[in-house]
Amino acid sequence: MREIRPGEGWARIRPEWVALVVTMDDRNGRPNIITLGWTMHASGDPPMAAIAVGKTRFSHELLKETGEFVLAYPNSRMGEAALLCGTRSGRDVDKFAETELEPVPAKYVRPPLIRGAVVNFECKVVGTADAGDHTVFLGRILAAYEEPGEKEILLNFGSTPSGKRYLTGITGYKGQY
Repeated sequence: MREIRPGEGWARIRPEWVALVVTMDDRNGRPNIITLGWTMHASGDPPMAAIAVGKTRFSHELLKETGEFVLAYPNSRMGEAALLCGTRSGRDVDKFAETELEPVPAKYVRPPLIRGAVVNFECKVVGTADAGDHTVFLGRILAAYEEPGEKEILLNFGSTPSGKRYLTGITGYKGQY
């Protein structure tokens, strides 16, 4: 066994689920989407999810202001949209307008669901934890939705030797960015 840097260790545990988190940008009157890799099921009773968001991200600011979000797990064909949502700031771009992602009104929170995502969770922030350069937002799941027929969740296999991200489902969409 040899010692490595923590970042090298995390890079070896792939693939990871790709998640899209939708928040509301009240100043611009539109929803915003961020792509995340760090999400988890946090409790079964009551149902809760946790997401880690970088403190410099626009979505971090919006989550602190609004206290609610939609956690969506995209299907394997949503790779290009996930890439845009993870590399462009919602301060400058309307991500629903720039992608083929389709918003669907949520029942309990203001951010919309994403049509075609394998699963969507409506969440209300019930707690936060400081995690260095990230904040962990703990969300109480108020409702969950599945997209009938969608089974293949988008996965992140990390970087290719050229430094580009490799996103794919198990048998579907494949793309290097």
